[in-house]
This record gives sequence, structure tokens and C-alpha cells, in this order.
Amino acid sequence: MLRRRRAPLLLAAAAAGVALATASPSGDNGRSVASTLRHGVARSSRAVYTIGFVVADYKYSLRGLDSGSADYRVKLSEVHLRSAKKLLKLCEVNGGFYVKAGQYVSSLRQVPKEYSSTLSCLQDQATPSKFQDIKIVIEQNFGRRLHEIFLEFDEHPIAAASIAQVHRGRLHDNQDVAVKVQYPGLEQRMKIDIMTMSFLSKSVSWIFPDYKFERLLAEFEKSMSMELDFTLEAKNSERTANCFRKKSVIKVPYVFWQLTTREVLTMEFCYGHKVNDLDFLRRANISPTKVAKALIELFGEMVFVHGFVHGDPHPGNILVSPQGHGKFSLVLLDHGIYRELDQKFRLDYCQLWKALILLDTKKILELGEQFGVGKYAKYFPVIFTGRTLESKSALGTQMSSEEQRRLKEDLSSLGMDDISSFMEALPRDFYVILRTDGLLRSILGNLGAPRHVRLLTYAKCAIHGLEKQPKLESGTINQMFVQVKTNISYLHLRVLIEIAGLLAKVNDAKHKAMNKLRKLFQEISRGIHLLT
Repeated sequence: MLRRRRAPLLLAAAAAGVALATASPSGDNGRSVASTLRHGVARSSRAVYTIGFVVADYKYSLRGLDSGSADYRVKLSEVHLRSAKKLLKLCEVNGGFYVKAGQYVSSLRQVPKEYSSTLSCLQDQATPSKFQDIKIVIEQNFGRRLHEIFLEFDEHPIAAASIAQVHRGRLHDNQDVAVKVQYPGLEQRMKIDIMTMSFLSKSVSWIFPDYKFERLLAEFEKSMSMELDFTLEAKNSERTANCFRKKSVIKVPYVFWQLTTREVLTMEFCYGHKVNDLDFLRRANISPTKVAKALIELFGEMVFVHGFVHGDPHPGNILVSPQGHGKFSLVLLDHGIYRELDQKFRLDYCQLWKALILLDTKKILELGEQFGVGKYAKYFPVIFTGRTLESKSALGTQMSSEEQRRLKEDLSSLGMDDISSFMEALPRDFYVILRTDGLLRSILGNLGAPRHVRLLTYAKCAIHGLEKQPKLESGTINQMFVQVKTNISYLHLRVLIEIAGLLAKVNDAKHKAMNKLRKLFQEISRGIHLLT
């Protein structure tokens, strides 16, 4: 008993050791190092205590229960919710990279719904640094006084997130710019937080051998490291602008390289409102459905055609800029996290979507083996299209009550070890796909876009992505036959997509007509009631 009580204290001491091991006095004054250590130990200790209690809750609340029983499922959901609330509080108190980690987890549709729904309320906001500290970062990076660089510079930030804050400025040629400045000492803080998370992840895996999330943490760490180098963000921005140079509806801010370093990024200032600001869209007479369609086309082309994917498409990073008469452009911001998909993975993912649209069970399971997920491939249709392998429901429509019942029974047999095994087996490229798709689906839901908009757009983009595969060398009849067969396959799928799109439009029209009739009958009934 004494050993069990001392465990949290020993873990807290280990967390303090992590903070001490990663803090180095070189390059900082003593006061800065002491502050980094103090805050690092406090954050690490809170994290250790929280995870310790979460682990104990799972261990003892589920003890003695049959994993296949109804009692176990009810109790498991309760523990999930309690644990998610504890983690939410931890992320909010610790801030910084913990908020980023919470957002990362909440965007993955494979985690239990208690976690995704609870952590989804996390906002990547932070208390801004003092202007004097920001000024020092800028002047140290460029070796000049602030007034020598900018004609005007607003001391009050227009945005403040976990790793940087953004100020509006004006260059000496009167060009309006947005200046993104990294907080001082951030890399040191990240090392402490990531090492603490790694320590906790390994500890949980030791206690629960079936829970293996090291790869998920490694992917998160890689994303954060990329985000801290603003020159990488600038390069990603330019590459994306080049990919969509022929798309007038897509706007990527111009980068001013002479005023960009690892810690400072200077971009063209672009006006706009968050993509999910419905009040603004109504005032500007912009159709939310058209915005949703443009958004999903943008990311569909990124994933399936270019294989170069923005990894953090939350509403704050996508602005709608009005162009008059109901027209608009989408302004894409924050290009720090990108993933360049492996060429084979991109083509396989295109094939997967082709198989999902056709509900080609054999091909889905075959691709599941290639992706390394084995038996869990049968859940791909559920994850991406809301259908099961045996579904008879039309694409983009709700499953029947019977299909939902069978799926619920199937899913109830899955434990956290199954989710862990599935996530560990996935290729790394899949993580950014799942996260990005999860964030986009949330935005589309807020915009009120019909489900078929995403499905049909992805299907069309998958076709274009398959057409972009390396060309076969000409000269043989066999190669010509393969090319003709491929073209026929594309045509077949295109016809199915157009039919599905037409059926979806008919279904939408039917619902609108029924709503109008319902309102008409209500008005007639109200009139009759008044007369009587």
C-alpha cells in the first residue's frame, strides 16, 4: 500500500528529472533558465499526477468485469468520460503543447467518442507575450531596430496561439503584412513537454501492454518540430500556392523572404473571416454549401492529386474573403504542418476510395493487407463513408436501423487494445489523412453541407489522382490494352459518381419539397383553427 501511495510522488520526481535534463543554461540568462525549469517541473508534475489517476481509474473500475458484458461497456464509457474530462483540464491548465496534443487526439475519429467530443472544445489560444519580448525576438533575428524594418507595427497582436502570436504591420513601401513571431524559449519548453509525454506513454504501455501509442506521439513530435521552423512553413506556403496557381478561388499569402527566419515569418496580410462564421456568410450573401464544396475540393486535390497535405485545417487557418456578388476566395493560412505522401500510398489511397464507392469488398480487404491493418480493414467503409461492407444503403445516406444495430453489436466487441493495434498498424501517412479528414468533416457539418458533397468530391479527386500515376512506356500491345482497360474503369466510376450525385440532388429536392408541403399544411391547419 505504501509503495502504491508513493508511486505518484516518484513519477513526479521523474518528471522533474526530465525537466532538469532538458534545460541547459547556454544561450539564456540564469533567470530565463530558472523560469523554464520551474514551469517545466510544474507542467510535468501535473501531467504525471493526471495520467496516474487515469490509469488507476481504468485499472480498478474495470477490474473483475467480463470485457464482453453490457456492464463492462457501460463502465468503460463512464471511465472514458471521466478520463477525458481530467485530460481536458490538464490541457487547459498546462496550455502550449498540451493543447496541441489534445487537439491532435480529438481530431482522430478512431479514439473513443468520449475523448473526441470532450477534447474537441480545446481552443489553440494563449495569453500573448509582452510586446517588449516580441520586439526583442524580431530585432535579434534581423539585427535592426523595429522602426527600421517596419513603417508601422501594431503592438497588440491580432492572434495569439500556443507557439506564436501574429501582429499587423506595414512595410516602408506601404505593403500591409502579417508578422508571425515565435515565443521566446519555446524549443526548450517543447523538449520538456515531449519527453514528459514520452515517459508517460511508455509508463502506460508498461501497465497496459495492449495500449501502444508511441507512434502516435512520434508523429505528434514530428509535427511540432516542423511547426517551430518558420522557414519550412514559408516553403510549404509557396509550394501550395504553386499547386493551386490556376484556382482563382484559392488564395495563399505571399511570403516576404527578406523578413523571414526560423522564428519570424512575414506574409502578405489577407482579409477574411473564419470559414465556419455563418453570420458573416449570411451578411456577405455567400452560400455556405458553395464554401463547403470549394473547401473539400481544395483538400481533396491536396490529398489525392498532389500528395502534399496541410495537416492542421481548423477554422482559424481557413478564411473566407468576400469578392462581391456572393463570390469569395478561400485564404489558407498556417502552413507549418504538412505531409508529403509516399507515392505508393497516395495511389493505394486513391484505389481505396474507388473501392469504397463501388463497395468492392475484395479490394478493400486486399488494400487493408497492404496498409498493414489486416482484419480491421472492414471498418474502412464505416470510418470514411458511413457504410458497412454489407450495407445496402445508397452512398451518402444514413444506414438502415438494422445495419446500425449490427454495426453497434460488432463495435461493442472492440476494446481499447483493438483501437491501439489499429492505430499502431497504420502507415504514418494515414495519421495526417485521418486528422485532416476529421477536422474537415467538423467544418462541413458546421456549414450544413450534405454528406454526399464530401464523398462525391473525394471520389472524383481519387479518379484524377489515379490518372496522375507514372505513365507506362509505349510500344507494346499489352501496355496499350492495360491503358484502355484503365480508361474504361475510370469511365465506369465517373458514371457511377454522376448517378450518385444526381440521386443526391433528387433526394435534396424531395426533402425541400416535403418541407414546403409540411409548412403549407401547417399554415392551412392554423387558418382552419382560427376560422373555427
